Formats: sequence, C-alpha cells, structure tokens
Amino acid sequence: MSVLDDANSIITGDREQTYGKPEVNLRRIADQWSCYLNQKYQQQNMLSVEDVCWMMVLLKMSRQMNSYTDDNLIDAIGYIALIEKTKNA
Repeated sequence: MSVLDDANSIITGDREQTYGKPEVNLRRIADQWSCYLNQKYQQQNMLSVEDVCWMMVLLKMSRQMNSYTDDNLIDAIGYIALIEKTKNA
C-alpha cells in the first residue's frame, strides 16, 4: 500500500468515524483558532477550512524536518486531499 492509499483510507475511514465529517471538524477548528487569534491580537479574522488544512500541512512539514516518518507524509497528503473534499465548507 502506498502513502497515497494510506492517506485516502484515513480521510474516508477511521478518522472520519472518530472525528466526524471533515468539513464539520475542520470548521470547528477554524472557528476555535480564529477566536483565539482574534482575542490575542484584537483583530477580526476568520480562518477557513482550507487555512486549517494548509496549517496542518505546515505542522507535518515541520515535524518531517526533524525526523522522517511516513505518518507525516500520509497526514500531509490527507490534509491536502481534504482541501478538495471540503470545498465550500
């Protein structure tokens, strides 16, 4: 099985069962992060679902710079795939 297959399996299987529909979960994260940033910096900004996906990719990239793991690749691919899957969320 390739990292692409693994990523697809994760975003359509176990993680969706555990965390719910990605568009709902990612929207919640975007809302929470927006609230935090707005309160901290006294600015009104609303993060999008796509913003959350890209920031999670950046997190995985940062971890990958320290130590190579397939998990980082799989998760980064999964977050990029979720951008397409959750368009208009």
